[in-house]
Amino acid sequence: MRVGICAITAFALGLVVAPLILRWTSRLNLQQTVLSYVELHKSKSGTPTMGGLIFIIASLPATLIFSPKGSRMGLYAICIAAAYGVVGLLDDYIKIKYKRNQGLKAYQKIIGQLGIAVIVSYYAYSNVLIGSTINVPFTDLTLNLKWWYIPATIFIYLATTNAVNLTDGLDGLAGGTVMIYVCALILCIAVMASEAEFYGQDVLGAELQSLMTAGGAIAGGLLAFLLLNSLPAGIFMGDTGSLALGGMVASLAVFSRNPLLIVIVGAVFVWSSVTVIIQVVCFKLTKGKRVFLIAPYHHHLERKGVPESKICAWYCIAAVLFGLVGIMSMSAYTLK
Repeated sequence: MRVGICAITAFALGLVVAPLILRWTSRLNLQQTVLSYVELHKSKSGTPTMGGLIFIIASLPATLIFSPKGSRMGLYAICIAAAYGVVGLLDDYIKIKYKRNQGLKAYQKIIGQLGIAVIVSYYAYSNVLIGSTINVPFTDLTLNLKWWYIPATIFIYLATTNAVNLTDGLDGLAGGTVMIYVCALILCIAVMASEAEFYGQDVLGAELQSLMTAGGAIAGGLLAFLLLNSLPAGIFMGDTGSLALGGMVASLAVFSRNPLLIVIVGAVFVWSSVTVIIQVVCFKLTKGKRVFLIAPYHHHLERKGVPESKICAWYCIAAVLFGLVGIMSMSAYTLK
């Protein structure tokens, strides 16, 4: 009930915020510069960007209002997403101001992402409710990473934020797949919260409920955003939104001690990264040969003539299937 009401509230707030963001982006001429190598998207040049502000702004108060009293994990997760959104906002602003494809330089963006990841990793490691122990999917086993937990978590945040960023290439693609991921993680965390309450660990249960509430807030805000972002998009989320969503994707898994679920439930994001890595490695090793027409893979499908709406549908269907696998993996979970 709490998660559902929070999602509906965030959706309503998103509907209120969306026209204000649209008006603001139009007044300041904050329009997307389409990358020169994506010829099929030339017609999208001039579309307003920074639309990620819609679900970021909508989710913050909703999480604050509906999180269980005294619980902070969900609010921290939303704040982490907002922090990554600030990095993306700077990137988007520089692109628009100087009318170029590149915003922040690669090392500048990595420094920003890395700084947030280091702080979050230390927080998670030192938090007694999270710590260095992670759950192993499909088993009742746990794995204690000890001090390796911090570098592993830093890698998870860097990899996930960039993976979601790479997936953001078609109207409704990143928003739709992330919303499915979030809903699947909410159900996985619900299993853990029920187990905690059953064994009388009320503090842990309340924190997990707070995390579920944050997930519901993001899902509700994304629904409002997708009303404008579905094909043809009236506004793009930009790096403001994609980096924020990447931060949220990582936080839901890390804070619930389920970072390995990112590989399962977030398989479509992993696939985007893998196709880029394959393309780059092959190009360098073979001195110019390519595996895909263009990477990430969704752009390859576009070049093959698959309609944009169908690609988004395929990715969302895949996200649902992998989400179900992730939920089933919790069947063996027991609180230890």
